[in-house]
Amino acid sequence: MTKLNWGVVSTGRIAALFCQDLAFSVNSHLYAVAARKQADADDFAKQYDAERAYQGYQTLFDDPDVDIVYIATPHNFHFQQTYDALMAGKHVLCEKPMTVTVDECQILTTLAKSKGLLLMEALWTYFLPAMKQAKTWLDGGRIGQLKHVKVDFGYPIPFTADGREYNPQLAGGCLLDMGIYPLAIADYFLKSDINHLYVQANVCETGVEDDVIIIGKSDDVMVSLATSFQCRLSNNAYLIGDKGYIVIPDAFRASECHLYHLDDLVDSFIDDRQSMGYHFEADEVCRLIEQGDIESKLVTHKHSLLFQSQLAKVKALI
Repeated sequence: MTKLNWGVVSTGRIAALFCQDLAFSVNSHLYAVAARKQADADDFAKQYDAERAYQGYQTLFDDPDVDIVYIATPHNFHFQQTYDALMAGKHVLCEKPMTVTVDECQILTTLAKSKGLLLMEALWTYFLPAMKQAKTWLDGGRIGQLKHVKVDFGYPIPFTADGREYNPQLAGGCLLDMGIYPLAIADYFLKSDINHLYVQANVCETGVEDDVIIIGKSDDVMVSLATSFQCRLSNNAYLIGDKGYIVIPDAFRASECHLYHLDDLVDSFIDDRQSMGYHFEADEVCRLIEQGDIESKLVTHKHSLLFQSQLAKVKALI
């Protein structure tokens, strides 16, 4: 398989983690990076051994040697940058949440299909071996009938009124920033949408939420989710059945999972990866492009639209 050339939009923390992990993807080559300032692009390219460094994103989109664009800017920029990359004929892997509204997501998925280009939301958690193992246990009946799904994700983010996380003009708030993880992880194991929502939230002085609890029901499965900028939550996922339960520590970056029958540990899985795990999604994208597929079967456009719909429903209840 020929290595694909990645063009990376942003030189922030997530972009750095992704580029660090591209070294573990045998089908990927970090070709170019773009930033608002040339100096930032130059420094990032030197650190991660990219061939090209561009000031401004359109120059990267127009580079004929870029096969796929990875977008890791703040959420509110995702729509326009993804749109511009698709219009330039590039495949796109866009960080979650892919957009900030259902309508924006629909426009992008429709555009990608019309141009025959791959567009995937970067739900790297879905591709981690421990997540796949937990699903294998669940689907194999190891915990019986699923009764409860509990997921939370939160880290303390010091409050600054003009900081990205707390700025409503930059789509701030913990729901979009971190809440996408509990919603997406729950959906990975559930068979239908979450309904009958009950939401409690704390809204800070800039008008965005910094702590959210979501309770709902998916068919006959009880769902409990939480996200926070105020404190570190357990960040675990629990799948609880009538015969046992599965715990996935630090589920957003899962490297292990454990199966219990009542109080007894009966099975465990621990992967031996040396990376954070972002290369698993990069490998999937490269495989799909090589096959001529324009949509992942694991993170479908339907999934992305569902997440936008769920986020909107929760937001309306805050």
